[in-house]
Order: sequence, then structure tokens, then C-alpha cells
Amino acid sequence: MADEFHKPTKFSGGKFESFQGGEDPAQISRVAHETAHALLARVRNDPDPDVVERLVAYTDENGIDAVAELWSRATPRSLPGALWRIYLVRLLIRQDPQGISYLYQRGTEVSTTIDPVVAGASVPTGPEEIIVLADEILRGLFTGDFAVALDRAAAFCRVTATGCTSVADDLDATEPARSSELTTRALRFSTTAQEFVSCARLWRHDSLD
Repeated sequence: MADEFHKPTKFSGGKFESFQGGEDPAQISRVAHETAHALLARVRNDPDPDVVERLVAYTDENGIDAVAELWSRATPRSLPGALWRIYLVRLLIRQDPQGISYLYQRGTEVSTTIDPVVAGASVPTGPEEIIVLADEILRGLFTGDFAVALDRAAAFCRVTATGCTSVADDLDATEPARSSELTTRALRFSTTAQEFVSCARLWRHDSLD
């Protein structure tokens, strides 16, 4: 999932200096973890609605690069890694609500699991409903049960992956290139779902660093 959105991060000279050595992996990792923990602790200790809504909509106004600078290179099974991927999922939905809601709705139609219930999108799920779901999940990280929000994100990813696979099967004979693209997207969604599940498990054991 991160590969689908990540763009090379551009730092100014001043920003490099603030990292005391620029591309030092240990320093970058330390900054990622410290900022993620500080942000989450501050908001969860004092969940001012206006602050929460600004955080939910942050990338709408400032773009994804600001978040990428902080968290994109964090390991998937970490607090900054989880936050980064949640923002990426929300960005994906907002960039193409029509396409994602179609894939998600197809997934709910063929899924044999409780994932559609866990994800919690309104049914039927159109563009507006899928955008609401994305905001609810991100908001839940700041104001609700963090692990439950990750579980919802994982369920969304699994349902959408199922939808991708189903549509890919339909197109396999007539549009093989599109079918292959959807198969790749299904794998990315599935991988991201596994990462969210791992982070939720770590959070419940007070081990998500």
C-alpha cells in the first residue's frame, strides 16, 4: 500500500540540519516514533473536537508529503507506521471514492467473513459512505479504541482486496492488463490489512512502539 502512494521526500537544507545528520536512519526512526507518540498522547489526553477534525483533514489542506516526512519510513508494525498507513488509506479513498466504493461494495457481496460488519461502512456503500468510513477510522485512532480503529481499517482492506480479486476474475479474459493491476492491488490491500492486525495486537499488549 505504501508503494502505491509514496513519493520521494524532498527536504530543504534547514530540515536536513534539524535532523542533525540528515539521512541517519537511527535519527529518522527516533523522530518518527517520538512525534507519533507525542501527537497521539496529546490528542487522546485532551480530545478537543476541533483539533481532532483538523488532524483528520490535515492532508486535505497540507498534502501527504508533510506526513510522509515524519512517518513514511517507519516500520509497518510500529505506531508511526500504523498512522502513516491509515493516512494513506484515507488518501486512496478520497482520491477515488467512486472506484474504491465499487471495489468495496463488490467485496461485501462476495465476502464470506464478518469483515463488512467490522469495517462498519453504511450499506449500500457508495462514494459518500466510503469517505465517511475513512474519516471515522482515522478519527477513531484519536478519540476511540485505537486497536478497534486498526481492526476496522484491516477489515476495510480485506473487503476491498476481495472486491479487487473478484473484479480481476471478471476481467481476466477481456482485459488482462486491468485484471493484473487489480490482482496487484488486492495483494497490497491484503498486506496492509495484515500490518494493521499486527499493530492492533501490539497495541493491546502495550507493545506498539
